[in-house]
Amino acid sequence: MTSRISQLTYAIGDIHGYDDLFEAMLDRIRADAEALGERPRIVLLGDYVDRGPSSRQVLERVRLLQSAGWCDLIALMGNHEDALLRFLEEPEFGETWRDWGGAATLESYGVAMPFMAGSEDIWSQVSRDFAAAFDPAHLAMLRQMPASFQADDYLFVHAGVDPDRPLAEQDSEIFMYIRGRFLRAEQSCDYVVVHGHSPHREPVNARWRIGIDTGVYYTGVLTAMRLHGETRTLLQVSRNMDHITRPPPVFF
Repeated sequence: MTSRISQLTYAIGDIHGYDDLFEAMLDRIRADAEALGERPRIVLLGDYVDRGPSSRQVLERVRLLQSAGWCDLIALMGNHEDALLRFLEEPEFGETWRDWGGAATLESYGVAMPFMAGSEDIWSQVSRDFAAAFDPAHLAMLRQMPASFQADDYLFVHAGVDPDRPLAEQDSEIFMYIRGRFLRAEQSCDYVVVHGHSPHREPVNARWRIGIDTGVYYTGVLTAMRLHGETRTLLQVSRNMDHITRPPPVFF
């Protein structure tokens, strides 16, 4: 049976602070939807922050998109947003967040992250500085983000689902962080799962799984999937990064 969705839907993979590509993708989606003559739904799959230079700008664009008149928006929580919120509550988590690219997010809000910090007092001060600089509207938006969204035959999550447990027994931790068992499963649930989180140079478009994190921070490519009735169409925007030595993907 062919999977189907009733509203024209565009799912966008992990943005990671690359606001220029996010803006370009939204422009492309808007033009595409106007050409089809339908009102689009946009599903953002999480990981708006970290690694790239413009996390603050990305979050502001997401916030403004919530009230845009041309589309319906679903913005899901990713594990990097979860890490940001955790740092505000648990400053000692800064060591881990730093390894995940959190310094770029702090910098976008005018806060420096220490790279040789070994003191809880130092991390506590950075957390307080970040809390003071962090836009209250961005904080409220993150705290309200769901971890999953289901529409017709499709389930949208950041990371995936546990193929060995009923969906009703799964929580946001699984939806934001799972990787191995989900990626190895031919079919993980009764829906087609659309996700990011696990970066690959080429998107995955399989019968039961669509993976659209193409590692924008090392490939320069941001990917989206258009779901329209029974069809799937890949959309990508990119920048010329041929002069940059590209490291392998980082799985956090």
